[in-house]
Amino acid sequence: MYLARPLRSLGLYLHHRSFHSTAKMSANTKPKFSHLPLSTSGPIECAVSGTVLLNTPYFNRGSAHSAEERREFNLTGLLPSSIQTLQQQVDRAYEQYSSRPDDLAKNTFLTSVKEQNLVLYFRLLHDHMKEMFSVVYTPTEGDAIQNYSRLFRRPEGCFLNINDIDRVSHDLAQWGKPEDIDYIVVTDGEEILGIGDQGAGGILISVAKLVLTTLCAGIHPNRTLPVVLDCGTDNEKLLNDELYLGLRQKRERGEKYDKLVDEFVKSARKLFPRAYIHFEDFGLTNARRILDHYRPEIPCFNDDVQGTGCVTLAAIMAGLHVSKQKLRDTKVIIFGAGTAGVGIADQVRDAIATEKGISKGEAAKQIWLIDKPGLLTTESELDQGQKTFAKDASDWDGKERSLLSVIHEVHPNVLIGTSTVPKAFTEEIVKEMAKHTERPVILPLSNPTRLHEAVPEDLLKWTDGRALVATGSPFDPVKGPWGADGSEVEIEVAECNNSVVFPGIGLGSVLSRASQVTDKMLVAAVRGVADLSPALQDDTAPLLPGVEDVRAVSVRVAREVILAAVDDGVVTETDIPADKQDLDEWIREQMWDPVYRPLKRVEPAGASRAAKAELKVVGSLEKVREKVARE
Repeated sequence: MYLARPLRSLGLYLHHRSFHSTAKMSANTKPKFSHLPLSTSGPIECAVSGTVLLNTPYFNRGSAHSAEERREFNLTGLLPSSIQTLQQQVDRAYEQYSSRPDDLAKNTFLTSVKEQNLVLYFRLLHDHMKEMFSVVYTPTEGDAIQNYSRLFRRPEGCFLNINDIDRVSHDLAQWGKPEDIDYIVVTDGEEILGIGDQGAGGILISVAKLVLTTLCAGIHPNRTLPVVLDCGTDNEKLLNDELYLGLRQKRERGEKYDKLVDEFVKSARKLFPRAYIHFEDFGLTNARRILDHYRPEIPCFNDDVQGTGCVTLAAIMAGLHVSKQKLRDTKVIIFGAGTAGVGIADQVRDAIATEKGISKGEAAKQIWLIDKPGLLTTESELDQGQKTFAKDASDWDGKERSLLSVIHEVHPNVLIGTSTVPKAFTEEIVKEMAKHTERPVILPLSNPTRLHEAVPEDLLKWTDGRALVATGSPFDPVKGPWGADGSEVEIEVAECNNSVVFPGIGLGSVLSRASQVTDKMLVAAVRGVADLSPALQDDTAPLLPGVEDVRAVSVRVAREVILAAVDDGVVTETDIPADKQDLDEWIREQMWDPVYRPLKRVEPAGASRAAKAELKVVGSLEKVREKVARE
């Protein structure tokens, strides 16, 4: 079944961008798109000096400031004499990181680095991506969020209080001028990373998501804004904690909550009309409702609803390609019909409808949702998102509606788990599925690992190595006698990590200044990821690219998103290249890199806010009240 493994690194067939030079082209060649406002070629203008410069994370480079910069910017006497390279700084920081006793301490250390030197922080993460990803994001970021009020040292981001709705526009206005913000992540803290209601501590998920957009897609870190809508909390542990920093009241819902969300969205759009809004970790009753309400009006995205669906669909499409099956013929069972499960169903339905040229309602007939009561039918208690996929109850009269029974009845070739029910995909269930399809695509996605519906080792053993598997958390490769003549092969298991898709979608939307994020743009993003599946080269390889290749993947995703946005007529940016090679270069030129670019001294008079170290510095704008009143 499995062939000898060829070399398959994405670097072999993608134009990877090197971070080992401050120049994107040779010194004698001016980059084709260096005139763009977000161009990252050439020197950085700087109008500050001395301690102000060293206290500005996107200017500061500590011991790596050159002798010329030290003299020009009045840094002599403020730094040790030795001039070091970025690599030496990374090596020192990694030693310090490694000395921390546990992952939460490592997370805190990395936050400290970020507050001092953005280039060093992101270069450190980039060079140790696989090791540090789980420290700056799930699961360790979840621990940091739970301990937010106890670990708190300094605020980061914008805190909007439901009891001060009249100040929302004022508080947002302090963060910059209309052209200053490209990407906003906002949460209400109700459903954080599977750990539930974390109230004001949710600001850290907004911060973490923005870190990933920079790390994975080169979104400029000084042009982002993390936001939390503090609506109170239903977490009794927080309410009873004297150190809790958020509103000490039960979570507000209903009309007052909707008014806060609406005031935030409208104010953000007025103040930062070019910004893309990313909704993150809203509660089950609000996530889809808010997305559906604002999606036709603004460029917005919900990673829990759409991001999970996109990356899962990419894994499905790669699996179908490997097994020589067609999406148009796919039958999908999703076990777990919450926000993630329905979001996946939506993306699969939209892709089937697009490929077959049929209505979404017709495409939904190829998807079965199963939740605690069993198969969802027209007799079930359904929320708005589930109704599309409910099966006619009369068709199931007298039939069992359990997962095993539905598999026996419909013969799916794709099985997805978002139930958080451990070991729900039993040997009997998996073998029943494998009876009817040569290469079953099985995706147990529930997090954390202890809640997985099955582990890859069992899935491969029960199907004699035929299953095509991706999971919601990282797993080690699985060895088994599934090669030619029973020889042992090692199968790598993909992680369905949203970070291979949502940063690229955001990058494409930001650079094209899309007025909406359309269905076509999301399907294009999925195909961009699926086309780069290592399994297309070798069926023992993962179904999805890994995080170590994510910047190259983000360029492809952004390109496909932009082309789809152009087709849909939702771009507002001008002069976007039509040629794919030029478009890739146009995208790369605007991606922020963790490299030290030369500093160019400019006078404060007439300098940009970035040059004056005013971006993301509240209080740097004069007459905020007048600005809000005017807008």
